[in-house]
Amino acid sequence: MGRLFWKFFFFIMVAQLTAIIGVGIMFSFENRERNQRTTDLDLSPPAVFTIRSAAATLQYGGTEALRKLILNAERHQVYAVDENQKELLGRAVNPKLVEEARVLLSTEVRRRVVEEVKAADGHTYLLFLPSPLRMSNSPEPRRDNPQMQPPPPPFFFPMMPMLVSTVASLFFAMLLAWYFSQPIRQLKSAFANAASGNLNDRLAPLMSKRSDELADLGRDFDSMTDKLRALMESQRRLLHDVSHELRSPIARLQASIGLARLQPEKTAATLERIEREGVRMDKLVGELLTLSRLEAGVTGAMEDHIRIEDLLGEIIDDARFEAESIDRHVEGQIRSNAVIKGGAELLYRAIENVVRNAVKQTAVDTVVAINTRVNKDKQQVLISVVDRGPGVPEDELQLIFEPFFRSTRTQKNTHGYGLGLTIARRIIEAHGGTIRALNRIDGGLSVNIMLPYDSIDSVAPTACGDDRIA
Repeated sequence: MGRLFWKFFFFIMVAQLTAIIGVGIMFSFENRERNQRTTDLDLSPPAVFTIRSAAATLQYGGTEALRKLILNAERHQVYAVDENQKELLGRAVNPKLVEEARVLLSTEVRRRVVEEVKAADGHTYLLFLPSPLRMSNSPEPRRDNPQMQPPPPPFFFPMMPMLVSTVASLFFAMLLAWYFSQPIRQLKSAFANAASGNLNDRLAPLMSKRSDELADLGRDFDSMTDKLRALMESQRRLLHDVSHELRSPIARLQASIGLARLQPEKTAATLERIEREGVRMDKLVGELLTLSRLEAGVTGAMEDHIRIEDLLGEIIDDARFEAESIDRHVEGQIRSNAVIKGGAELLYRAIENVVRNAVKQTAVDTVVAINTRVNKDKQQVLISVVDRGPGVPEDELQLIFEPFFRSTRTQKNTHGYGLGLTIARRIIEAHGGTIRALNRIDGGLSVNIMLPYDSIDSVAPTACGDDRIA
């Protein structure tokens, strides 16, 4: 048993024992008060009826009739005391009862358990009924004998109920403490294993029968370890891919340096090759730094108001110039006056990466189409980039957005590093949007970018054309 178990157990036990002792003391005082009340007057509803009957008998039948009524009574023995403290039948009466009866007579309103009746003989009688417990005690205490006064009732304490309640409380306190501490011990063990590098522990199967916050914490732990495991695997894969990508240009640099030493007459060509490899390495490192900043959430200021029509128009002009040099074409049907709030340079780079990738993959003498559509209900703008290339296998549609991934259909036809679409996805997600790729039925790939827009420009777009998705 751990420390948490004993803490739970101790505090629950103290709370329950305090409640038990409090209830026991309350019952003790109640019992003492009840015992004290049993030595006084009978206040029960049958006593009210008896007193009223005796009062009517005394008033209309006289003292003899009342005397016969009292003598013939089996249970309720009415006492009739005159103004001289003499009882009608000559019985001894505790002055305390007479005093309480007179006090009750002056205060009782709703329930008349004491009556005062003036009889025909000129005496005024006080009628009351002692409690059954007092009537069963013998002999009746006398005024002139203090030793005959009844002793005060003992202090009653319910030992057996207290003992049973204590044992039951301890048992259930132990069960409750175990119920809470058991999953916490499992969590502690799982966290210790995770800290040592073991992320294979699963808490959900151990807490399958629970449906409380501790079970939710166990499932959250499993989700956390899954994400950590995926992140560590991604880092290992990224380190492997970076090492692989850098190995080739470094090897070519070393070969070029060796060639320059062996063939000084080819120094100019060798330097040109070294410069080209240096540019490639600089580009790779730059893309890695950009990806690292995006994954760390460092996006810079995101307060620019970007008009989609202007942004896409600039991207289309640049892509068209590059595509025509390799016998490809770029066309755009831009009819969107949506304004997006974010980073203009980042968003330009994301969409440009998608367009440039489409230009590289589309077939010779084909067109890369860029279209837009605005969904005013959801306040989103859809940007679609469609090429006429070989497409991507269905099982690779999500993988093309992972770092350094190259599709099996296009890896021989590209000179990039597989980071362009990864950077595009990070930028789009930083703007609250989504990006996905779909194969077209008639060939080629369609990359759809969905972005939430901030407002609609009041100036209508000047470009013409159809805004349907190609």
